[in-house]
Parts: sequence; structure tokens; C-alpha cells
Amino acid sequence: MTTGRLARWRHRAAPARRGWELAGAGVGGAALLGISLSTRPGSPQFYALTMGLAGTWATGAAASGSVSPGRPGRQHHAGLVVAPVLTGVAAFGLFYGAARLARHIPPLNRAVAGVLHYADGGSAPLVMLTAGTNAVAEELFFRGALWSAVQDSHPLVTTTIAYTAATAATRNPALVLAGAVTSVLFGLQRRASGGVLAPSLAHLTWSLLMLRYLPPLFRAPPPDGPPARP
Repeated sequence: MTTGRLARWRHRAAPARRGWELAGAGVGGAALLGISLSTRPGSPQFYALTMGLAGTWATGAAASGSVSPGRPGRQHHAGLVVAPVLTGVAAFGLFYGAARLARHIPPLNRAVAGVLHYADGGSAPLVMLTAGTNAVAEELFFRGALWSAVQDSHPLVTTTIAYTAATAATRNPALVLAGAVTSVLFGLQRRASGGVLAPSLAHLTWSLLMLRYLPPLFRAPPPDGPPARP
């Protein structure tokens, strides 16, 4: 095979190889996510699996090609930070209000409490570290590498479906719903900024606020419920 033919073959083969790499990382990440939320909260296995999950997303993103942080000319430098952080705060406010309603719907109450049990069942700094690391790693993969790979065919829809499918591995309806909603919000940040920095900041802000303020809400008894036992 001549040098020219070899170069053309590599050029044609690159998208297929990239697709297989993304698919492999996506399946592996979904499996690790499901397994991690079936382990005991606060256990070494939980932290090892969640950090391995972050590594899977980040490695998949790095292996598939470059991930752009954003186009500096799209907006003022301050806006690259302020707008995503405010988006994360607004998303938290939306979910906090929804969580208060979910407390009065038994299936949703159990689903949300089951996830937040992992925040209460271990070391707060370690939980924050793993959650923050995964928030950034997920954005590198879904709004970074995957978005770039499908940018010519409805990337917002495609990445939302992929992210929601990954959270479905947890078999937790609250996480699946949250995954769908946040994927749209963070995808809009990706579209507006042209890169992965903005959705990463929004996701990180949302995750840390959720971990800080939602567990106490579900530890307290409902307003019309029986008093807590000593």
C-alpha cells in the first residue's frame, strides 16, 4: 500500500475507530455506574468504583481525540465562568424544589433517598471529591468527546439520549430523570460556549450544591409525618 493510500485509509478509518472507542467507554462507564451504586455506602469498593468511573469517562474522552474548552471569542472571559456557575445554581434550585415535592411521593422519595444515602454513609470530603471528579469527567466525555463526534447530527439530542441511557444502568428513576434534565441544561451550555469548560463548571456547581443541601432535606421527617425516633 502506497503512502498516499495508507493516509487515505487511516483518514476513513478514524471516525469508525473513534466511534468504537466512545462506545466502549460508554458501556464500561454505564456498567461501573450501576455497580458502584450497588455497593455499601462509604466502603472502599464504592470509592474505588466511582474513581474508576471518572477515569473511564476521562480516558474515553482523551482516547477519542481533542476536547475543546471553548472558543474565547464567543463571550467575555468573566461570562465563561459566571454564566455556567449561575446555571448550576439555577439547576440546583429547580431540583431542590422538585425534591421537596418528591418527599410526598413514596416511590420518588425512596429513589432520591436511596441515592443520597451514599452522601450520608461515608466521608463527606471523599464523597465531594468523587462527585466533583465525576462531574468534570462526565462532561469531558459527553459534552466533550461525544458531542464533537456527533456535532453534525443533532448533538444535543444524541448526548442527552446517551447520558440518560448511562444513568439507566442504576435502575433508579430519580437518577434517570435527573440525567435527562441536566443533560439538556449542560448541553445548552456546551452549544452556547463552544466547548466543555462551561458545562463542566455548571455540572460541578450543581453536584456540590446537591450533595451539600439535599441530604438534610431527606433526613428530616415530612412536615405531616410522625416525629423522629430518638
